[in-house]
Amino acid sequence: MKSNHIRIAVLLGSISVIGIIAFQLYWVNKSFDLAEQQFNQTIEIALYNVAEKMASFNGHQLPNENPVRQISSNYFIVDINDIIDASILDHYLKTEFEYRNIRIDYEYAIYDCETDEMVFGSYFDPSDDTNNQVERTFQKYDEFTYYFGIIFPSKTLYIIKTMNVWIISTFVLITALVFFAYAIFVILRQKRLSEVQRDFINNMTHEFKTPVSTIAISADVLNQPEIIHDPSRLQNYAGIIAEQNKRIEHQIEKVLQLARIDKKQFEIKPNRVNVHEMIHKVATSFEPNVFEKGGDIQLELQNENPVIMADPDHFINALYNLVDNAIKYCKSHPKVTIRTHTHQGKLHISVSDNGIGIEKKYQHKIFDKFYRVPTGNVHDVKGFGIGLNYVKSIVRNHHWDIRVKSKPAEGSTFILIIPLASQKHEN
Repeated sequence: MKSNHIRIAVLLGSISVIGIIAFQLYWVNKSFDLAEQQFNQTIEIALYNVAEKMASFNGHQLPNENPVRQISSNYFIVDINDIIDASILDHYLKTEFEYRNIRIDYEYAIYDCETDEMVFGSYFDPSDDTNNQVERTFQKYDEFTYYFGIIFPSKTLYIIKTMNVWIISTFVLITALVFFAYAIFVILRQKRLSEVQRDFINNMTHEFKTPVSTIAISADVLNQPEIIHDPSRLQNYAGIIAEQNKRIEHQIEKVLQLARIDKKQFEIKPNRVNVHEMIHKVATSFEPNVFEKGGDIQLELQNENPVIMADPDHFINALYNLVDNAIKYCKSHPKVTIRTHTHQGKLHISVSDNGIGIEKKYQHKIFDKFYRVPTGNVHDVKGFGIGLNYVKSIVRNHHWDIRVKSKPAEGSTFILIIPLASQKHEN
């Protein structure tokens, strides 16, 4: 799928999701308002019936107007217009709410005109047999003389519990949105992998094409009959074939390293390793290439010869990759410095260069497989984008640490932090 198609699909999907969420929120809010309205109406009817029963019990008539007033969302006032017996009121409230299947906790208080206070009556929770009393502040209502107030503290939660269909639909919607987000993540991830693998194949093709072409040209020259009479020329082209063959072997080894990492066939065989000896081997192998470019490799090694526990092959390969990168990313006259020093029982090995450097925004990606820092032209610097990923895998499997310090146009420094081998480790 093309990038534009993916962007359009993500955009349309996101708009659809936002629309669905907005639609769902609108109808949930509408449903809640309707449920709250029905609850209030049911409560008003129940309280009106309680007021009628209290008036009948007292032998008086209710006021002509509706005795029930809603003061706030969960607070109602009921005008009895006569002295209120708390025990009778409690009985009528329970029976009326039970008859209408209103199973919600509530508290009520009766207005005492002598003290001009709301006297706490009782707290009732149908789901709690203990009915622990919790005193609240009841607002007085100056227009009535004989009345009681009733509060429903868990009204909102009670209404939400009655909205089962909307709760289920919201859960289904959330599940669908999570699946959609995951699908988008997978699509974008696959797109990125496709792009880096495409770049890898392009780079690999370019890397192999050059030595193969060189070998083909050299082979054609060697096939010429008169070449046998020119030993120096014969030796020169034979050397070119051998050099290009080594180059191909080196690239193949990198691809095999990648395959071993992917298949988790990373077997570490720790042994005591003389670090400075390994560093000297790596530096010596790169000296001809560096000198040819007008640069040099400097070693600033501590006086003591540190020893670590590491797989010798993987360790030297890690050093080789770091030095190889340091040389490749120098435009001219590469100056590579390898330093060692010990700090708090750990050996720090740093490989520094005077190369193009790495911008801050790219530094957290450079250890990703196939990733190469954009340079404008993908073939300016040869490579597959797997060297640092291989180094990171070695570091991770040895339980070491690696850090990078870099600034554009000022060069880069990669630091390996490795615990020193203790005396108890045997050869």
